Amino acid sequence: MTTGKINVSVENIFPLIKKFLYSDHEIFLRELISNGTDATLKLKHLTSIGETKVEYGNPIIEIKIDKEAKKIHIIDQGLGMTADEVEKYINQVAFSGAEEFLDKYKDSAKDSGIIGHFGLGFYSAFMVAEKVEIITKSYKDEPAAHWTCDGSPEFTLEPADKTSRGTEIILHIAEDSLEFLEDSKISGLLNKYNKFMPIPIKFGTKTEKIEQKKGEEVAPEDKDNIFTEVEVDNIINNPNPAWTKQPTELSDEDYKNFYRELYPMQFEEPLFNIHLNVDYPFNLTGILYFPKLGTDMQIQKDKIQLYQNQVYVTDNVEGIVPEFLMMLRGVVDSPDIPLNVSRSGLQADGAVKKISNYITRKVADKLKALFTENREDFEKKWNDIKIVLEYGMLSEDKFYEKAGTFVLYPTVDGKYLTLDEIKENLKENQTNKDGKLVVLYAGNKDAQHSYIETAKEKGYEVLLLDSPIISHLIQKIEGDNQDLTFVRVDSDHIDNLIKKEETAISKLSDEEKESLKTSLELFIPKAYSVQLEALDSHASPFIITQPEFMRRMKEMSQSGGGGMFGMGNMPEMYNLVVNTNSELATSILNNKDKSAQENLVKQALDLAKLSQNLLKGEELTAFVKRSFELIK
Repeated sequence: MTTGKINVSVENIFPLIKKFLYSDHEIFLRELISNGTDATLKLKHLTSIGETKVEYGNPIIEIKIDKEAKKIHIIDQGLGMTADEVEKYINQVAFSGAEEFLDKYKDSAKDSGIIGHFGLGFYSAFMVAEKVEIITKSYKDEPAAHWTCDGSPEFTLEPADKTSRGTEIILHIAEDSLEFLEDSKISGLLNKYNKFMPIPIKFGTKTEKIEQKKGEEVAPEDKDNIFTEVEVDNIINNPNPAWTKQPTELSDEDYKNFYRELYPMQFEEPLFNIHLNVDYPFNLTGILYFPKLGTDMQIQKDKIQLYQNQVYVTDNVEGIVPEFLMMLRGVVDSPDIPLNVSRSGLQADGAVKKISNYITRKVADKLKALFTENREDFEKKWNDIKIVLEYGMLSEDKFYEKAGTFVLYPTVDGKYLTLDEIKENLKENQTNKDGKLVVLYAGNKDAQHSYIETAKEKGYEVLLLDSPIISHLIQKIEGDNQDLTFVRVDSDHIDNLIKKEETAISKLSDEEKESLKTSLELFIPKAYSVQLEALDSHASPFIITQPEFMRRMKEMSQSGGGGMFGMGNMPEMYNLVVNTNSELATSILNNKDKSAQENLVKQALDLAKLSQNLLKGEELTAFVKRSFELIK
């Protein structure tokens, strides 16, 4: 037996490890299982290249809890270590790695982005254990070794009587960590971190019913019961998850089953998936799923999960997955992502930026393929995915460049057009006298119904653009298409929205118009700017419109990231378009009774407000009362 001191400059590093990693105590299990997995996979490699003659077999990793003795055992059937290797890898390499990690990051310990991201490996055991033992036998023909350390720099190393290849780590759980002796706690951690590890992980046993083989004798009373119960290993993981396979090996059903495996509480099927698979200039595999989102921009609880060689790391994938795709679900696995640095360092890393760009490109290519292969199906799914793509067009220039070929703009009649189709289909009818194509749109089909109908009577196409960020997007599209403008259908009278050469002639003289405006302004509230227009005599006498520029800036201000500073709090601004060719305008002008004039103006204004869904509360009550008086 030898004893010794671990060569370290910090006299007692263990309390430091414990304190430093306190907020993420649970990662010890992930680290120790990862080490066991590495040892097993290395042995597999050595046997496959003929470096060793030992039989690889079907190794597993086993976790055992001994509640009475307050111990957890983690047992693998991997490479194992000789006494010299224990001395080298445990006392020197692992320890100096732990010390260096602490040195580098102890000042930023509060940044949970670095806690336990594969920095400490084996020594994370001391976060929960007051004493740790390693009993290990190498695949080489050498005696087994038994290493013990009680959380001080002192250790002992002696021969052991282990005969089977591999390593057993025994944790003597400290009093402040007894929760880790509960089956449910360990089961939860295995499910969180090790669900897709590449080596089967056994945690206890379970009872399974198996069908009896034909020809087996069955007692008469059991003749209807063709199942028999057997005790089998409880393997908690799926060592070959879908993302580790080639897309050609997987069916649609396989992808759906894997989604259910990832998110057992999700009852809605995903719309489609994107399989990521690249090995140059970095390694990356994964599957991303588009869930049904509608216009909901809330980040859901089922997030994309980041793995490193099938070991779960985090569901904070900021910087790796482009921001606009954070609303997707699925898995990204890459050994090339630097994890022992803080989150801000993660984004600055060159590999990370390349990965993010690759994912953006891959998603765009997949969407284009879906659109090209089955446009009808793509259109059906459009409203469930549009918010992600619109956000992507605003936030990622590379995505914006590709999106023109598959991003759709629905019409109020349920047709779907690309931007090129809009330009082609609408230019003849909706180009104004200045040669600009005017794209009319509604934000709400019901609220703007009367305006939509007026536009359709003119033969105009009206788009239905109702997402919360649409103002930002149309601003960007207009910036890139100087000969095109988007105008909401209720922002002016239809003849003003798409101005053609001809101008209607007013029945009223300039003096009469001045007199009419004066009368109107006596009774119209200050929030409305009165605008006299010579329109068709059949057009509505009073039309309320909301100036496009002011409304758009206000919306952009409210939804963040644009618009003019402070415009989100501006009061609503409206124009009141009064048709000077209507009979009502003549009636108001010719009525010398101020009270009758006031009633006419108020009734007409309220009707216009009603059509814009602006008549509420006290004003609505007064309107109803006045209307009943008029029809008595």
